[in-house]
Amino acid sequence: MSKLAVDGVGFTIDEGEVVGYLGPNGAGKSTTIKILTGVLHPTAGHVEVAGVVPWRERERNARNIGVVFGQRSQLWWDLPLRDSLDLIGKLYGVERSRHRANITRFTELLGLGPFLDTPVRQLSLGQRMLGDLAAAMLPEPRILYLDEPTIGLDVVAKERIREFIGVLNRDEGVTAILTTHDLDDVEQLCRRIVLIDDGKVLYDGDVNTLKTRYAPHRQLVVQLAENHQWQGIALDGVFQDPPGAKADSVTLRFDPEQNQISDLISAVLARHAVTDLSIIEPELEGVVRTIYSAREACSS
Repeated sequence: MSKLAVDGVGFTIDEGEVVGYLGPNGAGKSTTIKILTGVLHPTAGHVEVAGVVPWRERERNARNIGVVFGQRSQLWWDLPLRDSLDLIGKLYGVERSRHRANITRFTELLGLGPFLDTPVRQLSLGQRMLGDLAAAMLPEPRILYLDEPTIGLDVVAKERIREFIGVLNRDEGVTAILTTHDLDDVEQLCRRIVLIDDGKVLYDGDVNTLKTRYAPHRQLVVQLAENHQWQGIALDGVFQDPPGAKADSVTLRFDPEQNQISDLISAVLARHAVTDLSIIEPELEGVVRTIYSAREACSS
């Protein structure tokens, strides 16, 4: 029985954008990336990447793009990382001085120095992913596809990858499409997301707009002075969360469209002795989880 992996998915990405392409397992993310890279031929529709139809002009398309799949490597298993990078440079015809300059730069940005001469099969997952990212960018493509690039990585490796993508985008205008289940990646790198499920686009737009639409409330955490009791405040649309809690720290839930944060803080300070105040913004992960949970409830 055949399955429709993507169904009328349509979007345009401008040069220099970093876009998060998000969805649950089986939503159609990897299928889309494989179509964009020319690996798959869609049964219908039209796709262009930098003026190229990917599956018709695979070699030309390949010279425009870099690809990193989190669970597949383009490195040679038994060769030292340095040799793999040299071979990739020769395959793409990268001029020797340019190749050396890129290796030097990537070694510094990604911290490759300690394991450049280590066989790929002996590298940790994080080290291999850093090597794969360097390999993808050696030919200096203008477009970078990242399919779960930080899956299973430690904090240090994740941060190096995020910093590297940010530098490429900021300094060289590299366009990037990022699929990931780690929404910290998206929070740090992307201003726009495309959200899909069952092969269809649910949302395409600004990250902050998505948060405002699906998670309109913010939280104000109030740390009360010692021995001070919470007396409440006289503002409509502001709720204690959880209600009636008696503690040194009180959390207030409010809608910034209804109550300005400055008015809320003034109302708190007018009635209470406070040692600290902090605003908690909704996390993208929670917003996306809410959207998909609601869809599951509707379909069950």
